[in-house]
Amino acid sequence: ATPGLLDVLARHGVAATFFVIDRHLTPATAPIVRRAFEEGHAVAVHSHTRLLMFKTPAGLASTLQSAADRMEQLTGHRPCRAFRPHAGNRSATMLMGAARAGYRVVGWGWMLWDFNMFRAKTADSLVPRLADRASPGDIVVIHDGHHVDPQADRRYAIETVDRLIPE
Repeated sequence: ATPGLLDVLARHGVAATFFVIDRHLTPATAPIVRRAFEEGHAVAVHSHTRLLMFKTPAGLASTLQSAADRMEQLTGHRPCRAFRPHAGNRSATMLMGAARAGYRVVGWGWMLWDFNMFRAKTADSLVPRLADRASPGDIVVIHDGHHVDPQADRRYAIETVDRLIPE
């Protein structure tokens, strides 16, 4: 869904931050990530596992640096120094490791993510809730990918963002 999402953001003249899961960054997906950089979006590192909470600070710092190095090698651009842990889970050692590597751990605003409690995710259900809760400076999370299946159907993200921006 990322190319369609990039099209929507360009049409609205809005920049976003994309958090990229290192293991999903491949020679095939690198052009999409490169496009995000080149269109002025921030691109950062994301985790696919909660296990990073249990790494030592040095181990997490090394993981973040390695992911950033790979991203730069594959896209020609270095990610910004933000890190989103899987499911927002964090630990003291994770925070220390991110700080050691010069990264800030990023979450999201209260109730400002694209969950839909046992119902299908649709723009009709997500946009009103997100628009009602979002305030200037809030972080809204819309998933254009999936931590296990990079090919997961995320078309709802495109329509949600397209309708949410004007709101």
